[in-house]
Amino acid sequence: MFSAATPRTSTVATAPPPVAAAPAQRDPFFDNAKYLAIILVALGHAWEPLTHGNRTMTALYLTVYTFHMPAFILISGYFSRGFDMSPAKVKRLITGVAVPYLIFEVAYTCFQHWAEDAPDEPFSLLNPWYVNWFLAALFVWRLTTPIWKLVRWPVPVAFTIAILAALSPEVGNDLDLQRVMQFLPFFVIGLHLKAEHFQLVRRPWIRIAAVPVFAAAIACAYWAVPRMNGAWFYHNDSVQELDAPLWSAPVMQLAMFGCASLLTVCFLAWVPRRTVWFTALGAGTLYGYLLHGFVIKLSRWWEWYDAYAWISRPEGAVVVTLLAFAMMTALCAPPVRAVFRCVMEPKMEWAFRKPR
Repeated sequence: MFSAATPRTSTVATAPPPVAAAPAQRDPFFDNAKYLAIILVALGHAWEPLTHGNRTMTALYLTVYTFHMPAFILISGYFSRGFDMSPAKVKRLITGVAVPYLIFEVAYTCFQHWAEDAPDEPFSLLNPWYVNWFLAALFVWRLTTPIWKLVRWPVPVAFTIAILAALSPEVGNDLDLQRVMQFLPFFVIGLHLKAEHFQLVRRPWIRIAAVPVFAAAIACAYWAVPRMNGAWFYHNDSVQELDAPLWSAPVMQLAMFGCASLLTVCFLAWVPRRTVWFTALGAGTLYGYLLHGFVIKLSRWWEWYDAYAWISRPEGAVVVTLLAFAMMTALCAPPVRAVFRCVMEPKMEWAFRKPR
């Protein structure tokens, strides 16, 4: 018998307290891919002075430029799949892309005026300087994401825009729209990829085949060095500006896309799937990308490449490669991110209304 003072135990099972959903874990594959792609960006910029009169270095440089930005843009498109015009996503676009663009555009312009001693150089927020073009492009691409989710044939439409841009010198330099449009197909394809598509490159035969593919790409680039205008790889000019015939716009756009796609698949096949020592650095690739431009430009203005003859020899290329690797690794590291987070990922709660 239970006394009045003793509460009876209920025979009805009580529901367990709600468990908070675990935060989504980062996939080490994508962090590894972003880190390795940003290393290739640093190598491309560091190698550029070594290409002068050096056919082998130029071939390596052109091979890297064939696919390193397409791979990075493809991954950026993949991670933009969830973008819509919701207040939270728009806020993230502003604080994570637009604000860093404005800050670094001002910083790079001041840096250029100081380093080049050019106080009369015009200042424009619409003319991205050096590496800042990618933030302008990412802002435009991500804003148009709902369109690419809606149209029936997004990839053919994106290719049409890229070809029309290559035919149109009137596009101009505002927001680097030539690059925005010519690189657009890679972003749109990334938007429509699924996780299982990236699983396909894990097949062992693709990793093995990537070796002769890259060897053939370097050999083709070596052959093309004296025969081809390297500006095609920058996707920053119309065919008229490259003194090429109009028919070359669709031909070269599709040919460059095919080469970039093939090398991107081979590159992704080599990316480690597990957590490795540089996986955590993949979260800081945008930091390294924007900050390394200052170091690269200083190296140009100091002309240290020309000051030491050994730099142009094979051992010099090895040293430059190691320095670029170390520089980008350091700039992606957590201490650097902690210092620059206030300008790269500002909270800016004061600038936005609280959701109702």
